[in-house]
Amino acid sequence: MAFVEFPLNKAFMLFEPGPVILVSTHDGKKNNLMTISWHMVTDFTPTLALTTGPWNHSFKAMMKKKECVLNVPTVDIIEKVISIGDCSGKDTDKFKKFELTPLPAGEVAAPLVADCLACLECKIIDYIEEPGIFLLQGVKAWIDNERKERRTFHANGDCTFVVDGETIDLHHLMEDKIPF
Repeated sequence: MAFVEFPLNKAFMLFEPGPVILVSTHDGKKNNLMTISWHMVTDFTPTLALTTGPWNHSFKAMMKKKECVLNVPTVDIIEKVISIGDCSGKDTDKFKKFELTPLPAGEVAAPLVADCLACLECKIIDYIEEPGIFLLQGVKAWIDNERKERRTFHANGDCTFVVDGETIDLHHLMEDKIPF
């Protein structure tokens, strides 16, 4: 594992395809992880939204600390990622149980997940209670350029998942929209 800083103005591209992600939090005492697929970029900046609420243990830490890290896992750890979403951080140390490695972040107390392809440290800028949407501002982005597995996976909503496949380059159609 060798994370290097990633350009913050391109961080939206890590989340644009909507992969299943791990949200890491720190409540002042311990780290936690939550699996989520209900997130989206809001534009070409590192501003994102995700949906969760008081039913998730991580929600309390997010409300209290106003920060989190969005971590992009790859298909090689898909079973761990999905299993993380099937237990509660209230009574489970998910980093220990699923043998994942927390790393210190640069701008927030929540950890980066060393086992992931990329991480985006975020500050929470708003919470819309109904329908339970957090607005997040990315403050620092990371990517592991040495990671061999780069395919992310996407939830279909019925306990099945799609794994990334062939990449099709259409820069010539969109160059004027993408930041340098």
